[in-house]
Amino acid sequence: MAGGRSVLAHARLVRSSATAVLRFLLGEGENEWRRATAESLLTFKENQSVKMTTSWSDRLQNAADLPANIDGYALKKYRREAYHRVFVNRSLAMEKIKCFGFDMDYTLAVYKSPEYESLGFDLTVERLVSIGYPQEMLSFVYDPTFPTRGLVFDSLYGNLLKVDAYGNILVCAHGFNFMRGPEIREQYPNKFIQRDDTDRFHILNTLFNLPETYLLACLIDFFTNCDRYVSCETGFKEGDLFMSFRSMFQDVRDAVDWVHYKGSLKEKTVENLYKYVVKDGKLPLLLSRMNEVGKVFLVTNSDYKYTDKIMTYLFDFPHGPKPGSSHRLWQSYFDLILVDARKPLFFGEGTVLRQVDTVTGKLKIGTYTGPLQHGIVYSGGSSDTICDLLGAKGKDILYIGDHIFGDILKSKKRQGWRTFLVIPELAQELHVWTDKSCLFEELQSLDIFLAELYKHLDSSSNERPDISSIQRRIKKVTHDMDMCYGMMGSLFRSGSRQTLFASQVMRYADLYAASFINLLYYPFSYLFRAAHVLMPHESTVDHTHVDINETESPMATRNRTSVDFKDSDKRHQLTRSLVTLTINKTASNHS
Repeated sequence: MAGGRSVLAHARLVRSSATAVLRFLLGEGENEWRRATAESLLTFKENQSVKMTTSWSDRLQNAADLPANIDGYALKKYRREAYHRVFVNRSLAMEKIKCFGFDMDYTLAVYKSPEYESLGFDLTVERLVSIGYPQEMLSFVYDPTFPTRGLVFDSLYGNLLKVDAYGNILVCAHGFNFMRGPEIREQYPNKFIQRDDTDRFHILNTLFNLPETYLLACLIDFFTNCDRYVSCETGFKEGDLFMSFRSMFQDVRDAVDWVHYKGSLKEKTVENLYKYVVKDGKLPLLLSRMNEVGKVFLVTNSDYKYTDKIMTYLFDFPHGPKPGSSHRLWQSYFDLILVDARKPLFFGEGTVLRQVDTVTGKLKIGTYTGPLQHGIVYSGGSSDTICDLLGAKGKDILYIGDHIFGDILKSKKRQGWRTFLVIPELAQELHVWTDKSCLFEELQSLDIFLAELYKHLDSSSNERPDISSIQRRIKKVTHDMDMCYGMMGSLFRSGSRQTLFASQVMRYADLYAASFINLLYYPFSYLFRAAHVLMPHESTVDHTHVDINETESPMATRNRTSVDFKDSDKRHQLTRSLVTLTINKTASNHS
């Protein structure tokens, strides 16, 4: 709810700024320009009831109206339906985008949950049993309510951790046992981890990690409760055999990789595409519209044969982009198709650029050195290769993917591409956010009660208010909120504290949404404008005038505002600049 307070605080800031301009215009002096402008603003306010019948866009054409429009009379900002919206971390002008890039897995091809995760989970369990793990594991059944993305696995103690951006522990689970504060502090004295210790702490950030996350919890729970094994601080013993949590994690990671690259996961997926892959009839329409305003390319780590089967299914409609238009092959929607990309290596040095024989699926001999040709499928290469072939530079490209590290972070940091993160879980997050608003409001109320207890106390007070009941209630409400999302809580927060995943989204994704299909609901001239991010001293302090007492606040003398202008022309120039600045800011706020 802090974001809501920030928005309200910003609204007050805008209104007070406009009022300040109006008062300045009506200040001392008989300057004709100032008087005329002020009268124009006042006329608008007097005739507000009449002008409300005029369209908002028409009213914005009159520059003199703009400051008054935002002085408490603005219409409520139009927002699209929550499930159709694209959310903005950094402003992005769509008309500046020349190329639209896509990942395939979990972006163009959204795998159905929990069916696809269950398939990956079962195949991984079978692989572990085949290399010597207990047969009892075959009875494990995937539970989608337990795992969430962004958890950290501690390979020393075998714990799944939910942490914030700074490494502070929000939730800790050993198997299916959720540890309490005293238990957590036994292993993490400060309830804190060093995230840069990547040999010990492993971030499970992708949608492909969900079965792996749940399997790790299942294994630890199984060995903890199995009479044949003895639990140790860093693993399990069976007679003279010791299995560390580190080796268990590596076995699971190797099994997952085997299932994806050598096992039957892809084979079973293409055998039943209807069961495992979401098919959206709006996909051809959106890509055809993108083709009209720019170039479209596909970069996937998958091989060509698998890519061709998935993409053929996604575009398998009796018509083209619109009902009545002729059917088009999926390749026709892309100016460039690149498989076997090996992201994130692709965003660095990359690999050799090869050409794919689309009949056999095999690679042609030699490095491809020719120009971009429509219909050719490439293998390997790098992000620099993409830019060269498309004739584009970093900020010309909007890259759309689901992988916070492989797609978003690397493309942003190494190439400066604009980024769009697909977060399928966002639909459920929005549902809980709106449906359980009473819990968020109660947390706000508890903050108010807490502030009231300290209201009349300062450093001279010996009184210690009893806040234990409020603290218990805050913990209870926070827990109830988390349980609305699943056993591990929200992907983005624990109570009022944001998770590591949330901080990465805000840092690296310019835009994000539950699906990139939401771009269909915006014009390609749209300005995605980021909300004003206010610091605590801005979002929690009301915009009321306060006379600063220099005795109380010595730093108040550090004033960088000059008000002494002997030259009236300079003063008039400043007045015009101030009004122009306010007008420009208002116009961009309503764009």
